[in-house]
Amino acid sequence: MSVSFEVCPPRTGGEIFERDARRVGMARRLTAARLRYCGLEALVDDATLIVSELVTNAIQHGDGDQITFTMTVRDGFLSLAVHGETPCRPVVRNAPEDAECGRGLFLVDCLASVHGGTWGTSDDGTTTWCCLAVPGGQS
Repeated sequence: MSVSFEVCPPRTGGEIFERDARRVGMARRLTAARLRYCGLEALVDDATLIVSELVTNAIQHGDGDQITFTMTVRDGFLSLAVHGETPCRPVVRNAPEDAECGRGLFLVDCLASVHGGTWGTSDDGTTTWCCLAVPGGQS
């Protein structure tokens, strides 16, 4: 499954427009519906959180006006990828305890690890992806 949608250019301060916030919700709902359709209810909560973080990062830190979200189940893994025009490769940060943001990729890293998977970025930084092992090795 792949879906592309338009987004507004990022604002200073990392805020995102309401329309783009709704795009994040749409990506979460699509993820949940597709996983349920595939009989992968056990991954819904964690996968939707991962998608939310990846799409939000692409909106907040990207330079482009379009984002593409892709989800596949193959060879025992759920693959989630978000492509956008990002000027640099994202990295996991250690956010202060009182910070309201900055933990997204830390959460992605933790959830991927819990599910026997991994995450990363394309060499040019435009695509961030995450793979989770599917319970029971379903394909």
